[in-house]
Amino acid sequence: MRVDNILTVAELKRRGMAAIEEGLQRGPLRIVKRNRSAAVVLSEDDYRRLTGVQPTGVRGLSALQWLLTQSASGSRSKEDIDRVLADERSW
Repeated sequence: MRVDNILTVAELKRRGMAAIEEGLQRGPLRIVKRNRSAAVVLSEDDYRRLTGVQPTGVRGLSALQWLLTQSASGSRSKEDIDRVLADERSW
């Protein structure tokens, strides 16, 4: 019997990237929204195998580690970002 590796949108909102990283340890991760499959998240290695894309960055970094290496040169205000996120979350 095959059990899908599932993450609900509610859990994703609650736990964020940690939920994705934990789920990916068990393979491709199906994101479910309102009891329907909405997306599938693949590890970087799985993605490269499927697409044939060669790596361009540093291997072995978690998503959080990679994010922390990016420059913080954005020009949007916190209020603007909060407004956009609130709009996106009000499905």
